Amino acid sequence: MNKYTLSEIRKEFLEFFKKKDHDIVPSSPLVPTNDNSLLFTNAGMVQFKNIFTGIGELPKNQKAVSSQKCVRAGGKHNDLENVGFTKRHHTFFEMLGNFSFGDYFKENAIEMAWELITKNFAIDPSKLIVTVYHNDQEAFELWKKISSLNERKIIKIASKDNFWEMGDSGPCGPCSEIFYDHGVQYKGDIPGKGDEGDRFVEIWNLVFMQFNKKMDGTKETLPKPSIDTGMGIERIAAVLQGTPDNYEVDLFKNLISNISKLINVSENDTNKITLRIISDHLRAACFLISDGVLPSNEGRGYVLRRILRRAIRQLYTLGIKEPIMYRLPSFLIKEMGDHYNELLIYKDLIEKNIKLEETRFLETLDKGLKILEEETKKNYNKIHFSGKIAFKLYDTYGFPLDLTEDVLKSKKMKVNLNEFKKAMQEQKTLSKSSWKGNSNSLDEINWQTTLKDIGSTKFIGYKETSGKAEIKKILVENKEVDFFNENDGKASIILSQTVFYAESGGQVGDEGFIKSQDFIFEVKDTQKRGDEIFEHVGILTQGFVKNGDKVDLEVNKKIRKKIAANHSATHLLHSALRNHLGKHVSQRGSLVAPNKLRFDISHNEIIPRNLLNKVENEVNEQIQLNTSVKQSILKKEQALKKGAIAIFGEKYKDIVRVIEIGTETTNKNKAYSIELCGGTHVNHTGEIGLFKIVSEGSLAAGVRRIEAIVGNVAIEKFQNFEKNLSDLSQILKTNQKLITEKVVKLIEDKKKLERNLKTLEDSEAGDKKLDFKEYQTALCKVFFAITKNKNTKSLKNIMDNMLKGSEEKIVILISKDESKVTSIIGVTEKISNKISAVVLIKEISSFLGGKGGGGRPTLAQGGGNLPEKADEAINKIITFIKMQS
Repeated sequence: MNKYTLSEIRKEFLEFFKKKDHDIVPSSPLVPTNDNSLLFTNAGMVQFKNIFTGIGELPKNQKAVSSQKCVRAGGKHNDLENVGFTKRHHTFFEMLGNFSFGDYFKENAIEMAWELITKNFAIDPSKLIVTVYHNDQEAFELWKKISSLNERKIIKIASKDNFWEMGDSGPCGPCSEIFYDHGVQYKGDIPGKGDEGDRFVEIWNLVFMQFNKKMDGTKETLPKPSIDTGMGIERIAAVLQGTPDNYEVDLFKNLISNISKLINVSENDTNKITLRIISDHLRAACFLISDGVLPSNEGRGYVLRRILRRAIRQLYTLGIKEPIMYRLPSFLIKEMGDHYNELLIYKDLIEKNIKLEETRFLETLDKGLKILEEETKKNYNKIHFSGKIAFKLYDTYGFPLDLTEDVLKSKKMKVNLNEFKKAMQEQKTLSKSSWKGNSNSLDEINWQTTLKDIGSTKFIGYKETSGKAEIKKILVENKEVDFFNENDGKASIILSQTVFYAESGGQVGDEGFIKSQDFIFEVKDTQKRGDEIFEHVGILTQGFVKNGDKVDLEVNKKIRKKIAANHSATHLLHSALRNHLGKHVSQRGSLVAPNKLRFDISHNEIIPRNLLNKVENEVNEQIQLNTSVKQSILKKEQALKKGAIAIFGEKYKDIVRVIEIGTETTNKNKAYSIELCGGTHVNHTGEIGLFKIVSEGSLAAGVRRIEAIVGNVAIEKFQNFEKNLSDLSQILKTNQKLITEKVVKLIEDKKKLERNLKTLEDSEAGDKKLDFKEYQTALCKVFFAITKNKNTKSLKNIMDNMLKGSEEKIVILISKDESKVTSIIGVTEKISNKISAVVLIKEISSFLGGKGGGGRPTLAQGGGNLPEKADEAINKIITFIKMQS
């Protein structure tokens, strides 16, 4: 048996089935494009689901093979907590699979599987066991014939694990699993008899998609049975490399070795699990980010955040307290970048997002430790620590339960595990309920049924805005009709071909008219159903429409032209942003409309205005060059090698459309912007006219949103701005160039007036007669008053007024509110040598709950926090004055 590397296994598998006339289909993104019920792509068949269900168009070659990226770390499929603690669980894994869409069936599938495993991979047949569904006698006999296995090694199992179902209804069928026996030195029972342990490991599952399950539970035989297989590349690699442990295969051994060297930690029994978690989570995080998922507090982004923080926490336990995980992706790229080019394309983006999340979490980690410390202090005399708090630390701050338990050991406390488990279950229930999806809604089912028997809509609208077609379907309220009239309201028309662009890639759908001599139908929007069927949504303004009518098509050219200008400007903006911000910038969403464009990008910081100006200027320079916009059809691999940018997370076919716009300043033979794109564009950059950024702001963590306008809309904005500026200069009675100076002066004058007004108000408050009471002592008269909610400045103004004149006196003034008190004491100059205001203020402050006060002999100030004792304080200070007389 050859010791294949993981990369060699992938290559051998794909090439084997290619020789068997299968098309090699690239992996689809980890974010499913055709299944709203899934959080992540979790199996090889996900990208073919519409084909299996009959919704999607059957490919010309009905045989396919793929190596599919998969994630099981959230929603209904979650292996996250098992990673590192078992030998075969991963958050990310690759699923090798071959598929037949009504071409070959059981016999060919079994023959090819046996040939690949025993001949190409040279696995000893005596080490193999297969299972079949208990009543699938056909598969049982085929295995006997093809493999020559003893009947004892073809095990019939009645478990639901050996019967695959897509859902409550739809395609389903029996399975046949292939197991490898690692030997008697490992524990485990034979398949179907109990715990297989580490001895018997399933390496391949063949699904014979044989039936269609109805809603009532009955099954009918499919007219064209299909094949769906899945082989985990990590498991077969372990077999071929002579180990029952996935983490002992070359990929993980290399990753762990490189990580250990970088962090200067040697692998041993103590840290083995820690390093396995880091290596697994590194792979998952890199692939998720490269497929458009960024850390956030909800949905897919939340799962990524948990994966990253779990890995960072493991580094923390190894004594790594500074960001370092962002330096690890290069190790993964070295191992997998040749096959998965997206890792290379988005290397900067991956590293920047990991570093940002790492920096944030290390700060959060410190906060979490402080919370843990504070909670233990509050409950120092208790045996059990709150399970709710432990879960909060786990869920919010990324603390594994064992970390919290370790910290509590020194406090002789234990986590209330029942509370923790209850909180965990509530979170899991909430997570699952968030991803039930809506793929089985009644409207969607009606549409699937309606569109099942018609082919793709041919789009002929890149060069033409008018044409002819035949009506294939008419729908009113999502139900098929044979005809309708102008009283039937909004309707949808499906055509044999169209010049109307359907909303896609951020570009809005075309508007216009579908006409014949009998009717005029105004198209308000154009949408896609499935992958390739165009739906023309609108209102019949005149006449009567029936299915099969021959019609004339007419796109609104004015609107199309505006949309095209905004779309081409979006491509130029994308390139300019990458030039000025970095190659990590990638599209995270967009809107291309007639009156504006909106562009969301991956970037973690505010973009300064001066940088936006540079971006704006660069785009306008490309517009002024008036270079031609080139459109070409290439193989995806050719386009990417040429430097074309693929939109983040988008799924592309093997043949793609490439848009080249503008000219590089340093290399006149290279386009300024090269992107894969199916949208409509201008013929020359000069048609865009003018480009103006109108806003920039945060959309989500790590995502910025830019809005811009072009052409006449931008000119109108400038004209409105000019008018406003002119009107403002007339109002301010100044030259336009001096408006800023004039406004600054007005603001300063306003502030000065406000200050003067405040002074006047304070003075008036001071002049206002308070209810001062008078008390005669041997030394002088004492005046005192208690007021409410006066600030210090007002109190001093009142004091100044009270001290005017030649009379010898002491003035005591107290202001109180709900929680504090301020006191001011004034003494006239003539008696200040006999009794000091500073001495008096310290006395009164002590009565009022203060710590003293200060000032000069004639005026002192203090305070306290006992406003309810103001009256008592007055009496005590008068008594004190009498004693000094």
